[in-house]
Amino acid sequence: MTSFRFLFSNGVLLQGSEAPPVATFLETHPGAYTTTRTHNNASSILFWDRHMKRLTQSVKILSNSTPQLLSESNRTINKLVIPSPIDSIPWEPAIRTLVDDSMRKVLPIALNERNGEEELAVTVLVSVNLENLGESDGVVDVERVKEAVGVHTHVGNYVPREFGVPENGANLAVVGRGRDAAAAKYSDWVRCRKSLEKLRPPSVTELLLSNDGDQILEGCLTNFFVVCRKANSEAKEASVHDSASTHSFELQTAPISDGVLTGVIRQLVVEACLSIGIPFREVAPTWSSNEMWEEAFVTNSLRVMEHVNTICMPNIWDLLESKTWREISWNKKSFKDAPGMITSTIQKEIMKKVVEEAFPIGYYYV
Repeated sequence: MTSFRFLFSNGVLLQGSEAPPVATFLETHPGAYTTTRTHNNASSILFWDRHMKRLTQSVKILSNSTPQLLSESNRTINKLVIPSPIDSIPWEPAIRTLVDDSMRKVLPIALNERNGEEELAVTVLVSVNLENLGESDGVVDVERVKEAVGVHTHVGNYVPREFGVPENGANLAVVGRGRDAAAAKYSDWVRCRKSLEKLRPPSVTELLLSNDGDQILEGCLTNFFVVCRKANSEAKEASVHDSASTHSFELQTAPISDGVLTGVIRQLVVEACLSIGIPFREVAPTWSSNEMWEEAFVTNSLRVMEHVNTICMPNIWDLLESKTWREISWNKKSFKDAPGMITSTIQKEIMKKVVEEAFPIGYYYV
């Protein structure tokens, strides 16, 4: 596959070698961001409205807590004086209008470049110069917010991997601590996670995070789930593959309160479990109970759902950051016959939602 990429930034369209890879761009530009892709031969965008709401929420959170993560210009702010409570500022209409304008500039050009089974990966980064929302003689309105907001849209080609193919599963390794300000999705995390790369074994496709070497929070790029047998004698003897053992297992993932990202697909998994009656509990899966794990999968908006084939955990957690993967002795958990029944059932439910919530890409041709 010949890759291509476009970046529409500050009114300028960059393409080819002029447009940096998306990771490079995010490393060097502070702000809140979100990433998704197109679906069904680039006819729609996956869960676009949910992504826009999450993007706006990230801006609100960072504005209140860590404004320096929204823009370099905010690093010198000592006290922000805004004539309106920051929660009442019309972030959503201002950001959505600017994002729509940016998408209309870049998407038609990118669509002309794609071919075959390619989809488009779309990343939108929003920066905010909060000084532009300082003291004034009136309430902060949409136009004022738009003057303070910068929108950067990065688009490249992407070929989704087919779900259900055993070799397309994820191989994971637990290597580092959870992220700061996890309630928001921000670009500085892309730079921070680079320090973990020296701990990545060659076959590993995603790195998992843990604060104590036992409770697993999430991945660097994904949310993490396990299907776990319940800890009672009856459940231990049952298998999730036995249709009679409906209540002998539960799906587990770390709660938002533990410091994990509110992933768009994560929320859809929660909704799917509630809809079809799969037992679900927001609790961090613990490595010490991994013998009870029957299935595992990771989610994000590019992969949607990806079953897990293997998970590696360091034998010793202390001083892990001072080592490389070659210096570590690993324990390994493997999943047979992946993806399992529960993973596949949830994936089908989410793909139904893909159709129900399809955002037509033709909107950006009007």
